[in-house]
Amino acid sequence: MRVAVCQVNSQEDRDHNLAAARKLVQQAADAGARLVVLPEYVDYLGPGATEPEPEPVDGEFGQWAAHAARSLGIWLHAGSFHEAGPEPGRTYNTSLLYDPHGELRATYRKIHLYDVEIPGRVSYHESKRVAAGTETVTADVDGVGLGMSICYDLRFPELYRRLAGAQLIVVPAAFMLHTGRDHWEVLLRARAIENQCYVIAAAQIGDHEPGRTCFGRSMVVDPWGIVVAQAPDTVGVTVADIDLDRLATIRAELPSLANRRLSQ
Repeated sequence: MRVAVCQVNSQEDRDHNLAAARKLVQQAADAGARLVVLPEYVDYLGPGATEPEPEPVDGEFGQWAAHAARSLGIWLHAGSFHEAGPEPGRTYNTSLLYDPHGELRATYRKIHLYDVEIPGRVSYHESKRVAAGTETVTADVDGVGLGMSICYDLRFPELYRRLAGAQLIVVPAAFMLHTGRDHWEVLLRARAIENQCYVIAAAQIGDHEPGRTCFGRSMVVDPWGIVVAQAPDTVGVTVADIDLDRLATIRAELPSLANRRLSQ
């Protein structure tokens, strides 16, 4: 299976963001990708005051993603968007997965919310505007098991243990520069090694308002922890081929998942 990660720089013009993302999805499909993955908040990454009205899953964003998947005949993991939440003033950070017929096959709402306060450096409280999801989500993509996660989830291995068994795990992200340069690749490789799966991580890159810089470096990591493809530091598409025979061999020769023991 050929996969592609699209690296974008979303801003506060939602129409422009989606038009730019659509061009990258087209490039990925033209390169032969069967599964295309977009980053977190591909629809909008800007000031809260101008944030678009949150939508239901079958709203404008969902229709946009469904049409892209159907018209190109691909599986599209549409990064994440601002879904209408459980109460006014709060959204869900939600990923949608569409099949080549444009049918919605999975919905995942980000479980772990990024609440960080570092005096003089970082002040960000995702939970003020976003409600946490509660469900672990997997899907079948042409007979291949896919697990879903979003950005800050990456720091919580217990979620990925619940996804263990999936052959692919997707991580759309807007990882900040100050943590991404030291932790992004390390965490992605760790999640791949410990769960013996491919990790497919699509990221935002560059400056965003207000005063936020994302690290980028979208990548695909194999079950041995080797980075098989990595995006350069620019907007674009990066493609990799998933070797399911290699995955099966690694799981057979180093059966760490089968050897797990739960402590009492």
